[in-house]
Amino acid sequence: MTSPLYQAVTPALTTLFGSIDGHVRAGAPVFGGSAGSITKRKNQNGVEYYVHRYYYGTGTQQESYIGVAGECEQQVETLRARIEEVKALVPDLRLLVREGFQAADPRTYATLASLHAHGLFAAGASLVGPHAFGVLLNQMGVRAAAYATEDVDVARHEVLAFERLPDKTFLAMLRDSGIPFVEVPQLDHKQPSTSFKQQGRSRFHVDLLVPSPDREIRIVAVPELQAHATALPYLAYALGETQIATLIAREGCCPVRVPVAERFAVHKLVVSQLRTQRDSKTGKDIHQASVLLAALGDNYPGAIESAVAALPLSARQYLAKAAPQALELMQSHPRACAELSGTIG
Repeated sequence: MTSPLYQAVTPALTTLFGSIDGHVRAGAPVFGGSAGSITKRKNQNGVEYYVHRYYYGTGTQQESYIGVAGECEQQVETLRARIEEVKALVPDLRLLVREGFQAADPRTYATLASLHAHGLFAAGASLVGPHAFGVLLNQMGVRAAAYATEDVDVARHEVLAFERLPDKTFLAMLRDSGIPFVEVPQLDHKQPSTSFKQQGRSRFHVDLLVPSPDREIRIVAVPELQAHATALPYLAYALGETQIATLIAREGCCPVRVPVAERFAVHKLVVSQLRTQRDSKTGKDIHQASVLLAALGDNYPGAIESAVAALPLSARQYLAKAAPQALELMQSHPRACAELSGTIG
């Protein structure tokens, strides 16, 4: 029999994460980098002014001008209170990371914090891919091996419900993270870009995704973001039920939207069989799905059955093809195996 796919975190750590999650949902301040500090400076004319010093996700230090001393005291005090509120969370965040909770790296956190600040997740955009897997592990109170990645996948199901259409493009929102993003050209240069990478040799990049109405992969305009996205098969299923969850990093935490765990897992199994080249990503898809399904079967009976019942009929053949590998990985989790086996006949 294989080893268990996950470990449950202790009740004390579950309570601690729940406290941070509640703080985030209540509107805790979010900074894209470190919370930083406020410093008073004097210019060559002897005029004193305040600046906010902090570190970007790239690790570079930045200073933002606040205002002239004596004219912006209320603004300074408000910012100082926000800084102290975030700094008070940092020891608990570091403890969670040391104990095996999944934490975003600085660049990923800065990027997603910027998208949060622009209201994308509140408007309906979702984080998918490996970083969503990490968020779901934390939310479910389980520890498991994660995969190092420089990919950030952001998906939009329907037209984003902004209260007011943003003036900035999706690329400009990404650049507000402090990371110099550029568009990644398509192989066919006549096609618009759907991927954005950090300028230079870095492989860190963000992909914008939307659902495809069929099995065809295509490029679709996203007018409200003044951008284009790659349309993927069956993504609508994963995005059909989402939730706000908490992304943690070593120096901050941020609300993001993710698919519910059961749909995320079932979609992973389907996608694993749609890849034209069965590479390491196929194995990662099946392993991540198996971890979540194991935890769901052990702790949330009925969730797998409900998720499979909502799966489009045309996708069931791919689920059936992936299921044997998932069942083999989940041998130590009989309830999950029984529930998955029962749904596919």
